[in-house]
Amino acid sequence: MRQIKRVAVLGSGVMGATIAAHLANAGLDVLLMDIIPRDLTETEKAKGLTLESPEVRNRIVSAGLEAVTNLKPAAFYRKEYAGLIEVGNFEDDMSRLGNCDWVVEVVVESMPIKKKLLTEKVVPNLPEGAVLSTNTSGLSVNAMAEVLPPAMRKNFLVTHFFNPPRYMRLVEVVGCRETDPAVLKSMADFIGQRLGKGVVYAKDTPNFIANRIGVYAIFKAVQHMMAMGMTVEEVDAVAGPATARPRSAAFRTSDLVGIDTLVHVGNNSFELLPDDEERQVFAVPDFMADMVQKGLLGNKAKKGFFRKEKTDEGTQIFYYDYTSGDYKPSARPKFASVEAGKQVDDPGKRLKMVIEGTDQGAEFAWKSLRDTLLYTLRRIPEIAGDIVNIDNAMRWGFNWDIGPFEMFDAIGVPYFVERAARDGVEVPEILKKISRFYRFEDGVKYFCNPLTGDYAAVPVDPDQIDLTLIKKRGAVVEENGNCSIVDLGDGVFGLEFHSKMNAISGDILAMTHKAIARAEAEGVGLVIGNQGANFSVGANLMMLAVAIAEGAYDDVELAVRGFQKATMAVKYARVPVVAAPFNMTLGGGCEFCLHADAINAHAETYMGLVEIGVGLLPAGGGTKELAIRAIRDAEQAGADVSPFLFKNFQNIGMAKVSTSAAELYGLGYLRQGDSITMNLANLIADAKQKVIALARNYRPSRPEQGLKAPGRSVAASMKSQLWNLKMGGFVTEYEAEMAGIIAGVITGGDVPAGTLITEQYLLDLEREAFLKLSGNKKTAERIQHMLKKGKPLRN
Repeated sequence: MRQIKRVAVLGSGVMGATIAAHLANAGLDVLLMDIIPRDLTETEKAKGLTLESPEVRNRIVSAGLEAVTNLKPAAFYRKEYAGLIEVGNFEDDMSRLGNCDWVVEVVVESMPIKKKLLTEKVVPNLPEGAVLSTNTSGLSVNAMAEVLPPAMRKNFLVTHFFNPPRYMRLVEVVGCRETDPAVLKSMADFIGQRLGKGVVYAKDTPNFIANRIGVYAIFKAVQHMMAMGMTVEEVDAVAGPATARPRSAAFRTSDLVGIDTLVHVGNNSFELLPDDEERQVFAVPDFMADMVQKGLLGNKAKKGFFRKEKTDEGTQIFYYDYTSGDYKPSARPKFASVEAGKQVDDPGKRLKMVIEGTDQGAEFAWKSLRDTLLYTLRRIPEIAGDIVNIDNAMRWGFNWDIGPFEMFDAIGVPYFVERAARDGVEVPEILKKISRFYRFEDGVKYFCNPLTGDYAAVPVDPDQIDLTLIKKRGAVVEENGNCSIVDLGDGVFGLEFHSKMNAISGDILAMTHKAIARAEAEGVGLVIGNQGANFSVGANLMMLAVAIAEGAYDDVELAVRGFQKATMAVKYARVPVVAAPFNMTLGGGCEFCLHADAINAHAETYMGLVEIGVGLLPAGGGTKELAIRAIRDAEQAGADVSPFLFKNFQNIGMAKVSTSAAELYGLGYLRQGDSITMNLANLIADAKQKVIALARNYRPSRPEQGLKAPGRSVAASMKSQLWNLKMGGFVTEYEAEMAGIIAGVITGGDVPAGTLITEQYLLDLEREAFLKLSGNKKTAERIQHMLKKGKPLRN
């Protein structure tokens, strides 16, 4: 992999600054640069500054860095990472490119401006061997390369990040005719490994892959909407999860991107694609042009296809009526086909169910997808060399659950051909000759070349483990409906959750013991991880709600005891156990991780003990574990336990959730020896390697004895602070009561300070407190509210 230590980012607008932020997230030194201002501000004049003052000359770039530092959602994993970014300007600091390994241009999307910057500023200062790239979203890389010396063209390419760069997985790379293939591959590897991106290889065509297909899909949806007399709200009810696409669907995605941006891309496509057989689709409808003129630009203007308005009854949503040009109150439309599909978890099966429906929503779903999939098929080899790059681009760049060719397979190619024929729609001959675009043989995944009908193996990265693939090769050792034990190779086993939202249920707890026993008897260690949407949202709240409603508290007690036994089995296994959390890792999911020997987290891990939101406390060992950590940390530091304990108490009482894996160190959930993986696809393999490393010299531990309880005096101090918060109106009476109960547990109960207690004693306290809270009517109200509304109730 290419070694890059220092990167210059040319352009400090939103895109340039957020790319710089993500480079800093990866630990790279960054030089962020922009133009100098033409005029002084009134503040600068008052200070006696001139246009020659360094503070003035760097004003634009400094403002860009300040803006990205305060951005929400955060562009940095931790705010202090902004310290890795230096600033400069195009007039005074271009010589500083001399010690950069990579220079990425991110100025305004204008070919003349980009060419001028490259020729006048970059070419004279770019060091030999440095990589030069442009973040253009669709301008020709070959046209841009014309102004570069031949030697520089070998290291020139497009690196098109999607916005926002931290959160969007896709980067499209495009070489010019003279780009060295080795440079292209080394940059793709670097962007994948160090920056954690999903890289696709695109061709030098307008808007590359994702925007070409994604914008076509939106504009085609507009055409069918108008022809069928539907509203934007009705279209979005269909064009989201019902058809394997994100919740933002078509028009909320447009609001997110910016309607002016969408219009620009449409106009750009129409102008630059004179030979496209569906060029007319990109012609911007009059009503969209009118919206831009009226300033209805989407989220950035707080009004676009949708707008929100606060009323006495709460927030009301309005949608844009393109026939009248006015906003109308949301009608929350429902289609029977879409409602039926909500019962199906698998996105491909859900999609097929919806398009086979008989209502208007189903008809729209079929027509819009029919045209989008056929358009995509006809773009090979124009925009990409194979279907894999296109499917990846749409999943990573537009957050589709499955890519266009995976959609063909989900619908069924023969069915698609037959139904299109009934519609009188021509399909390419290849569709009549194949039955599917992907197939599995002997555990190998193959993809079809639409030009020849031949199949080739999907490339596999040796640094990655695809659980779906290895399971098809027979790696499943044992499984039930909610989890599996998988042989990851080299003596390492995996415990994979695959329940709804990876909620932890009784059969997952039972399988935990089996997985550990298997690893102890036949292997060297265990990875707890999966490749779903989230690691785990915690315990199965619905089952708990039913038990509480029925007054089955003996069952609740047994369930909590079972959870504690499972996490203690993880902590005291005879082989190393490594947890591999990612995305939402809440409540019980967090508790599983806290009991592992080590954590290998994905960079985007949102972890926390959030049980207080539903009127409970962490009782799968979470409260106990934070108590022990505070006690041991204080002993190691030779300090009073109170500050350590108060911090962990606040983690639970305030339901603190990390906004990145990097924040978990500050929360005390990640410790020395834990690690962070940037690329989600590497997570399971990285965790496996950590197990192997730990197994070489592993020494199992034993349940804690002789812990010095902080005791009732520290609990009293916590409760005193809670009383002040309650009096100040910062917490409700019940929140203060719950937090007081948590304080009693985390300090070791009603005992004098220094009383020797055990780990099991803390578990018993934790379980008793959980049962006490679960019997309270206000906790039941909180649980019901969370199940119905998806957000906590403060009662």
